[in-house]
Amino acid sequence: MYPKAFSLSIEGQNRTTTEPKMTEAEPSNNSTVAKPRLVICIGDIHGYITKLQNLWSNLETQFDPQHFNAATIIFLGDYCDRGPDTKKVLDFLIDLPSRYPNQKHVFLSGNHDFAFAAFVGALPEPQNGVSFKEGWKEYEESEDREGWYKGDGYENMHLQGRRWAGHIKVRFNTIKGTEYKGSIYDAGPTFASYGVPHGSSDLLKAVPDDHKKFLADTVWVHEEDDVCIEGEEGIRHCKLIAVHAGLEEGKNVGEQLRFLKAKETHVPKIEALSGRKTVWDIPKELTEKPTIVVSGHHGKLHIEGLRLIIDEGGGFENKPVAAIALPSMKLVRDTDNLTK
Repeated sequence: MYPKAFSLSIEGQNRTTTEPKMTEAEPSNNSTVAKPRLVICIGDIHGYITKLQNLWSNLETQFDPQHFNAATIIFLGDYCDRGPDTKKVLDFLIDLPSRYPNQKHVFLSGNHDFAFAAFVGALPEPQNGVSFKEGWKEYEESEDREGWYKGDGYENMHLQGRRWAGHIKVRFNTIKGTEYKGSIYDAGPTFASYGVPHGSSDLLKAVPDDHKKFLADTVWVHEEDDVCIEGEEGIRHCKLIAVHAGLEEGKNVGEQLRFLKAKETHVPKIEALSGRKTVWDIPKELTEKPTIVVSGHHGKLHIEGLRLIIDEGGGFENKPVAAIALPSMKLVRDTDNLTK
């Protein structure tokens, strides 16, 4: 088990960590006691179908079939961009409920998925009657540098859709040390996966209806009321909140959850999907009752107490996609060499 003060943070590395050697498949000392349900949280995929397939295969190998087939699987968002196979990734995810009908599948929206949805018209209209255009004003100083989309349909498009399909003028991302792939979102490979040039309005016709529905149906936040986690003192029963980037410190958690569940799209930037430092920690309000807050987004693997950030890959080709399983806190990666 992890010691009480255990913390882990990995950025820019693919290395073996000291997670427990036990698996969910190991027998209990008391066979009459039901095992806690298996909850698996999967980090950002970013268009890498082979990584997703290998990770899924490793998860099937790692856990007892009975428990895996009844597991709750939470995908933490960012299915598109950077990698070459967004279309195939969405096909894989859409097929999961029919392939594994006894599992519960939760698909969070990441900031990249939100922007993709904005471009193809899969976002709900703002509930307060304002147009998406109103959200452009706050960030209009960035329009020229980011080369916002100005093609067909841009007049009533959410800001993030315009940024996603734009042509950024700066070619090199100094923060990541990589070249931009079309736009500030690295959306070029997503367009290519559907067979159209980056920034082309032809994408609206190329994306199948079931993919648009998938994007429209992704949730901005997900809650589970009784999730177990193993620690030095044994099994703890916790609430779990899954959100792509995190929850903001200093703002009422209940209000944040209501906003996210309502999908209030009049806001030009959703901090819970795209924030960094503002959403890194667990809000103090949630420390009064044991609450796991699990996210992806941040381009690193960070486990500290009940704050779980599972994005070891960050969309880089040479880094793994990781998942964490509860209650054991077992980490599984697409790069693991597991045999049945």
